Amino acid sequence: MKFKAEIDVMPHDALLDPQGKAVTQALSSIGLTEVEGVRIGRHIRLFVEASDENSANALVNEACQKMLANAIMESYSFSIEVA
Repeated sequence: MKFKAEIDVMPHDALLDPQGKAVTQALSSIGLTEVEGVRIGRHIRLFVEASDENSANALVNEACQKMLANAIMESYSFSIEVA
């Protein structure tokens, strides 16, 4: 079966996010002073061939742990659906 995974990778809350800070300041400079606490991350979509949803979950989790997210600096979450 083919599954589609939607993965979100974000910096840990305890870490500084220079990109998020720059975007927060830029939004303020164009008059959007109500926006605060911007955090910048990544969204990844991938397709995986697996025998069932549990196997697909395991494959995506392994991909996140080994390649797509840096566990020291980032956290990740994902959802899977049949493609």
